[in-house]
Amino acid sequence: MTCVTIFSIVTWRRCVLAGLIMCTVVSAPALAQDPAGPQPPPSQDPAAAQPEPAQADPDARVDPLQPDFNLAALPTTLRMPVHKFDFRVTHRFTRSLGRGDIGDLFADFFGFDSGAQIGLELRYGLVKGNQIGIHRTSDRTIQIFDQQNFWQQRDGHPLGLDAIVTLEGTNNMRDQLSSALGVLASRKVGGIVALYAEPIYIVNTRPATSNDPDNDTFMLGLGGRIRIRPVVYLVGEITPRLWGYQPGEVQTSFGIEARSGGHLFQINISNGFGTTLGQLAHNGGIDFAQHSWFIGFNIARKFF
Repeated sequence: MTCVTIFSIVTWRRCVLAGLIMCTVVSAPALAQDPAGPQPPPSQDPAAAQPEPAQADPDARVDPLQPDFNLAALPTTLRMPVHKFDFRVTHRFTRSLGRGDIGDLFADFFGFDSGAQIGLELRYGLVKGNQIGIHRTSDRTIQIFDQQNFWQQRDGHPLGLDAIVTLEGTNNMRDQLSSALGVLASRKVGGIVALYAEPIYIVNTRPATSNDPDNDTFMLGLGGRIRIRPVVYLVGEITPRLWGYQPGEVQTSFGIEARSGGHLFQINISNGFGTTLGQLAHNGGIDFAQHSWFIGFNIARKFF
């Protein structure tokens, strides 16, 4: 009985000792991470550690009321993003829609079978708010321009406001050099209409063959664009000459256009072929009484 008792005591002590050793081993890591002890600083949120992405350039966003840098011929106040390009083709058929009868008009496919005055234009965003460009027409007139933006209506100003200066010459800048200085003001109304008023002074608009005493022209470009569908617009403009050399009629244009991504396609009707500021000033439109209206189109492509 004594041996059994001694064996039981020895066995019990061994069990207790083994249990204490096991508890010490298991609890050691937990004690090392005791929340009551000093804690290391929490790890920083990986998302918060990343720098915020740069804000998208607002000049590169689509302006739903200013889908292009021009109306039919007059410039708008749409800003060009820095180091981006825009390319435009202007096309004015030279067959008058009022010539002959309706059968003749259909036979000539509304003038599409006739010749045309074509213009090619490239503009570039030089610095923020500034764009430069060159426009050449198939009668070998070249216009170089610089346009500077001062206000944008989206920034809380009542108007969009630009200044434009041009240098233009016929016969590939060899003959009749003229220059223009103008102010471009725009106002967007109700998310539907964009209106423009553009006083422009053009120097040396009188051809060398003219005996007119006036040599310069001051004109007021007036125009607008109406959004009739999300990507479809009606457009119109008129360029009355208020002072100076004023040949022919006032050029007037109207049309319809559609935007698709960076492309804009416009079908227009004008009483003249002018697509540069100098041409609007010294060429003018053809006499309304002669029903001299011409079909044309503009195609523009933004590379941004």
